[in-house]
Amino acid sequence: MSSNQTQTYRIAFVNLTFLFFMWGFMTVLNDILIPYLKNAFELSHTKAMLIQFAFFMSYFIGSIVYFIISVSKGDPIIKIGYKKGIIIGLLISGFGALLFYPAAQFQMYGFFLSALFVMGLGFTLLQIAANPYVAILGPEKSASSRLNLAQGFNSLGTTIAPVLGGFLIFTFFKDAVGSDAVKIPYLVFAGIFFLMALAILKIPLPRVTNPNEVTPGFGALKYPQLVFGMIAIFMYVGGEVSIGSMLISYITLPDIGGITEAEASVYVSIYWGGQMIGRFLGAISLSDTKKWMKLTLMPAISVMAFLILGLTTNFASASIYLIFLVVNLIGFLIGKSLPNRTLFIFAFINIAFLIIALVTTGKIALWTIISIGLFNSIMWSNIFTLSISGLGKYTSQGSSLLVMMILGGALLPLIMGAVADNYGVHMSFIIPLFSYIYIAFYGISGYKPGKAG
Repeated sequence: MSSNQTQTYRIAFVNLTFLFFMWGFMTVLNDILIPYLKNAFELSHTKAMLIQFAFFMSYFIGSIVYFIISVSKGDPIIKIGYKKGIIIGLLISGFGALLFYPAAQFQMYGFFLSALFVMGLGFTLLQIAANPYVAILGPEKSASSRLNLAQGFNSLGTTIAPVLGGFLIFTFFKDAVGSDAVKIPYLVFAGIFFLMALAILKIPLPRVTNPNEVTPGFGALKYPQLVFGMIAIFMYVGGEVSIGSMLISYITLPDIGGITEAEASVYVSIYWGGQMIGRFLGAISLSDTKKWMKLTLMPAISVMAFLILGLTTNFASASIYLIFLVVNLIGFLIGKSLPNRTLFIFAFINIAFLIIALVTTGKIALWTIISIGLFNSIMWSNIFTLSISGLGKYTSQGSSLLVMMILGGALLPLIMGAVADNYGVHMSFIIPLFSYIYIAFYGISGYKPGKAG
């Protein structure tokens, strides 16, 4: 790869980081919408989880449409290029955010669900285009490292969203009637999406697709690593979103945290913040950086995270979290910079954490659940890059199938909500346990590349 090409790819990567930040921010804002709209419309846990169902079902529907087009006509992204795909996704997302205003004006829960569905359709196209684009902007060996770094900025958005969203919705606009508190925030978000579309239009992004390579058919499904990876993505997103969606209800339980919803939103931020920390650590661990540099940078980032948490909350909480930061570093060390091995280790740790949380209460249960975010960190990036490895011209089609499996974020929270309604919020955390059991299988065996037939 020439130095000019490397520089072009680096510029493109930097410009895409804000895109990852913004869709992470908007996705996790749903965790604040759930308790807010639950109270505004007096919903059960199951009905409140329709927020995640509508949002993540859009990924499934959008990806199915994309896959059908790619099978019958050839891959759309290969035809139009990643840049145009990203711009179209941003415009659709902006329109979905705009719909929140009339939804609040008419005080209709169904209208909110429709707005979330439209916004999710835009994110679907962004996921299909941006994830593989980042993965192929450089050597395949460091694809997991690049995607972990990009996802780190995605997690920066998921970290800020609960705090800012909680402040805007539960505090700043708390006196608004019914669901009016979301009007102004989502108008601002819509404007940001439209400005981002304009910015991407003006930015020179390299075209790495060839329209002459368009091939109809089911080529991507011939690769077993992709098929197993699809289920892994379903389980990962379902488990991650289920936990995030139920966190505020869980933390406010008298025998867990016994605090208010506004106070609990800080812990939601720590949960998603753990993903950000873990993804930046993963970007270093899975890169070609020299070992001594890794052993210097990774502990330094963990210490910085400890200090930031201590200054923003309190050092008593930070000291507890420090234990999990150390376990996280040990996990990376045992993973030996191998994406599949690290994936297996982190899934195994999350299984242990969920079992501990299910059989305990108080601070132990609270912090083991919160710290799952640290170990969720590298899962999306590692599963995604392991799944599309070796797919060649079928990469975008494979990407659409993986994004389709974000359906897990629609279905598993509903199941978890139903368990919460019938057996209690605490017991509902048995649902994501099954997710991590499968992810552990994928990291130890299901990832192995091949081609059927």
